Amino acid sequence: MTTAPLVAISGLTVAFDGQPALRGIDLAVAPGEAVGLVGESGCGKSVTWLAALGLLPPRARIGGSARIDGTELIGASAATLDRVRGGRVAMIFQDPASSLNPVHRIGRQIAEALMLHRGMAGRAAREEARRLLDQVGIPDATRRLDAYPHELSGGQNQRVMIAIALAGRPELLVADEPTTALDVTIQAQILDLLQQLRRDTGMALVLISHDLGVVADTCERVCVMYAGRIVEEAPTDRLFAHAAHPYTRGLIGALPPIDGPRRPLLAIPGGVPEPWAMPPGCAFAPRCAQRVPACDACLPADAAVADGHRAACLRAVTASIPAEHAVA
Repeated sequence: MTTAPLVAISGLTVAFDGQPALRGIDLAVAPGEAVGLVGESGCGKSVTWLAALGLLPPRARIGGSARIDGTELIGASAATLDRVRGGRVAMIFQDPASSLNPVHRIGRQIAEALMLHRGMAGRAAREEARRLLDQVGIPDATRRLDAYPHELSGGQNQRVMIAIALAGRPELLVADEPTTALDVTIQAQILDLLQQLRRDTGMALVLISHDLGVVADTCERVCVMYAGRIVEEAPTDRLFAHAAHPYTRGLIGALPPIDGPRRPLLAIPGGVPEPWAMPPGCAFAPRCAQRVPACDACLPADAAVADGHRAACLRAVTASIPAEHAVA
């Protein structure tokens, strides 16, 4: 029996000043699942969730559907969105320094989230804020409650952001490149923390990243985005073993190998097209070594490659897929 999705996004589109940023996103996240959303900068990863949660500016034109347990979020009232954001769905951003208020103490900022989503105040809120700082691994939590953001390191501020996100006991945490600007040791600590929190709370996780290596050990399923579309989706192990879309294979080829013989890293020529210069057919075609004339004729539809594996490519690779996984 298939588990009903916690969040279901269908046909989501976004345009800014008439220029498309998202061109039909279909994505479902099950309760407790960890999903990675990867791609180059400008592919629409962050915009997908900002649109779903009603966080885009008024000039954005949004279409399609985003539901949480059947409740529609696109076009929902402010009261509905306020109950969902920070409550059922929390989001942490890639730059904690710009997300935390520099003139308020850490404890006050966590307490504000506790008041909004759980009705806590006073001593009870302070004690719960201390517990949350303990939970995210900040030492001497009682003293840190009275610190300002500038008194903490980048990694500690990111932990504070995670604590604020956890204040509402969310069912889904959207982490938007949470390890940006952190050194590799702190990156590993933050990713380990997110995994531990999933095990402890049972919440679902969406990890947004431009780095396939980051999601490889954290997520059970990966969605690869390019030019406002999901071009490939598959279980993590399967994606790395049998990538079907040329763009996904290019991203994997750019990862440095940890062991084995040294080899030159592969580079994908060109860049993500701007919304006002989108090719008529496949958006990746101008950069693709397997391009054929049909790629310029129309937008490729999703094709099932195997169970739970889809790719939007006219030449999705199936030859290397084991027979027991291939689609007839």
